[in-house]
Amino acid sequence: MITAGDFKKGITIELDGGVWNIVDFQHVKPGKGAAFVRTKIKNIMTGAVLERTFNPTDKMPKAMIETKEMQYTYSDGDMYHFMDLETYDDLPLSEEQFADAKPFVKENTNVIIRFFKGSPFSVAAPNFVNLEVIHTEPGFKGDTTSNTTKPATVETGYTLQVPLFVEIGDMLQIDTRTGEYLSRS
Repeated sequence: MITAGDFKKGITIELDGGVWNIVDFQHVKPGKGAAFVRTKIKNIMTGAVLERTFNPTDKMPKAMIETKEMQYTYSDGDMYHFMDLETYDDLPLSEEQFADAKPFVKENTNVIIRFFKGSPFSVAAPNFVNLEVIHTEPGFKGDTTSNTTKPATVETGYTLQVPLFVEIGDMLQIDTRTGEYLSRS
């Protein structure tokens, strides 16, 4: 059990039959009345975000989230298949479960799959990936204005802003947490 007074960002709790992740919190001590904890919580199954206040002594169970490294193997149209690296079992997941990581993951990439009570609910891409540029407009020679960017599409179909010197065929390192270009590799 965890009390609302012990909340920190990233903690996962069970509340009202759902599993919620603490996105933000603030301990508030008003001039009059009792202290309370104002939170922003996100349901890990549905993605719904709520703002809720708690008494600092409110207790709730801490949700145990399991993670497992698996390899994305292929898509058969509406399902995405992942292989357990230890048992070689196949785990099919829906578009909704794979949506956050899909723009950054190509076949044979290792990912982290999160489980709650044995049920998978999300896929996390590696923090950094290297992807090939398949489409971008050519940059103009002499256009050296600082921080000028152009759109580029990588092999997974994801489009991001890149510097003017990036060309088709270049390998880019991308931060999957922000979706931003880091470097040309």
